[in-house]
Amino acid sequence: MMNLYNQYPVLDLHGFDRDYARIMIEDFIYDCYRMKSRKAIIIHGIGSGVLRKTTQEVLNKSRYVEEAKLDIFNAGETIVVLKDC
Repeated sequence: MMNLYNQYPVLDLHGFDRDYARIMIEDFIYDCYRMKSRKAIIIHGIGSGVLRKTTQEVLNKSRYVEEAKLDIFNAGETIVVLKDC
């Protein structure tokens, strides 16, 4: 069984506050786009939902993101599909 974490870039937001998470997500997505990664994973956890909501807001506004959706097997992470360069 293949582990997604070995195949795609991963950003883990555990322990971040909303503002710092926003900056980290924007930088991470830009770096993934520049490296021509087609997919990326953002781990935000389940918790109160603040980081999940922040993640979705940032990704919905990003010009580099084609699609972002919660992992159907793990509600604590979002799978991001980036636009072609």
